[in-house]
Amino acid sequence: MNMKLYTLFLIMATMTILSPGPGVIMTLTNAMRGGFRSTVSGIIGLAFGIVIVAGISATGLGLVLATSALAFTVIKFVGAAYLIYLGVRLWRAPPFQFHEQAPRQASQWRRFIEGMSLQVTNPKSIFFFLSVFPQFIDPSAAYGTQFSFLVLTFSALLVVIHCIYAFFAYKAKIWLTSEKGGMVVNKVGGTTLIGFGAMLAVAKR
Repeated sequence: MNMKLYTLFLIMATMTILSPGPGVIMTLTNAMRGGFRSTVSGIIGLAFGIVIVAGISATGLGLVLATSALAFTVIKFVGAAYLIYLGVRLWRAPPFQFHEQAPRQASQWRRFIEGMSLQVTNPKSIFFFLSVFPQFIDPSAAYGTQFSFLVLTFSALLVVIHCIYAFFAYKAKIWLTSEKGGMVVNKVGGTTLIGFGAMLAVAKR
């Protein structure tokens, strides 16, 4: 495993997970409705959904990357353009709004299914593993081992980050529901995505 690539992967994966999206909203909602414990099964569902998305999106990528330099270059720039597009859209979007909802009862299994369903239908996750993820695969090493390790890393990061979101959600309740807080989320997230899109475009293996 190329540690330089792995470090960059950790940074990009972290910022991707941190950015506002359906999964983040679900975790915050569950935390505000029922506290930290009510978020655990949903977070595990999100992590399991990542494994499914990665498996589907990455099918055949090992062969493509090993046999076609052109395909790798195309995928690289598509991934970079996508990150920049997400960043610009997030920067220009209205303030991120989180509205607390009335409490409702839901089983742990239902929350797990909800999290998994959100993840497997999330375009951001699908595109990340289809166009950004391949940039961190070292063609000189075993594809299967790298793929499994990186996917498990992403899933573990998701669990940790969403648990942190859940833990601090109630304390940050007033800030999360304010226009200023939403604007900060957009600007920081958008700038970060644009920056990493540019880094990906110029990165060399």
